[in-house]
Amino acid sequence: MRVMVIVKASKESEAGILPAPELLEKMGKFNQELMQAGVFLGADGLKASSSGKRIKFSGPQRTVTDGPFTETKELIAGYWLWQVRTLEEAVEWLKRAPFDGGTEVELRPVFEMADFAQRFGAGSSAEARGPAKE
Repeated sequence: MRVMVIVKASKESEAGILPAPELLEKMGKFNQELMQAGVFLGADGLKASSSGKRIKFSGPQRTVTDGPFTETKELIAGYWLWQVRTLEEAVEWLKRAPFDGGTEVELRPVFEMADFAQRFGAGSSAEARGPAKE
């Protein structure tokens, strides 16, 4: 199963303050462990919401709002995408991450094509992928 590991924003990340070099080094080592174990699929840190935009869809109407966005607890500072056997395995990996200082991280399973095939029928996953590549 794939899981998204969502690192919540903090006042520091929203102020554009990068993590200390020591934490970046520890995080690099942790990422190497994830890669060696075949867990790591991808990761990125996000810039502060002040450099972002939100688009609200309401029927044909599109409303664009410039950042920054005020609710820090609802914002994301970064993410990983991991391949694990179970959500419990992801929890065990995450417990080893070099976070500190009240960092909040959320784990969410990613929908797979098989989830949609179960709901909409066996042909749906093939249709969703599009034409086969030769």
